[in-house]
Amino acid sequence: MDTTVGLRERKKAETRQAVHEAALRLVVEHGLDAVTVEAIADAANISRRTFSNYFSGKEDALLYGEEQRIRRLVEQVRSQPAGLTAWQALRLSVQELYHQMGEPEREWALRTRLAKRHPSILARQLASLAALERDLADAIAERESTVPPRVMAAAVLVALRLASHKWTEEDQARTLLDVVEETLTHMAQPFA
Repeated sequence: MDTTVGLRERKKAETRQAVHEAALRLVVEHGLDAVTVEAIADAANISRRTFSNYFSGKEDALLYGEEQRIRRLVEQVRSQPAGLTAWQALRLSVQELYHQMGEPEREWALRTRLAKRHPSILARQLASLAALERDLADAIAERESTVPPRVMAAAVLVALRLASHKWTEEDQARTLLDVVEETLTHMAQPFA
């Protein structure tokens, strides 16, 4: 029975990821307004009804990957040893997550960011980030810190976003982790 549940959940996760990747690819290629839920479902080899079982709209499908990365960061923070401060747990979690996920392709990251500038995506992204920010604040709330958890969580998420933007815009051959570490170091003084 546990094997069946595990297999079922794994298949659902694979389908959700396939739908997200199809949405991302189509929106980067054609723009958000030109892409329909039906086109995303067709590209992911699922029905429109199945799409609706996973996502409420194309915006949700498009933002799924970003939301998953932040959820994984929250999980990483929660799994850090109890003796670490909130800041130490966050920094270590960012490094571990980067090593798990690997270096993204710079060109793809830039095109993806441009595709997400659509007003409906930005509104949906803002709502999602607010919820994820609360989750991250909850994950660090029990750790030692001189800064309120909600402030630290918001600051770290902004720093990660800024580092990602800087990385896609610069011509240097630095890794995303190098840019993230530099950005976090710049903001570290009040949190360390």
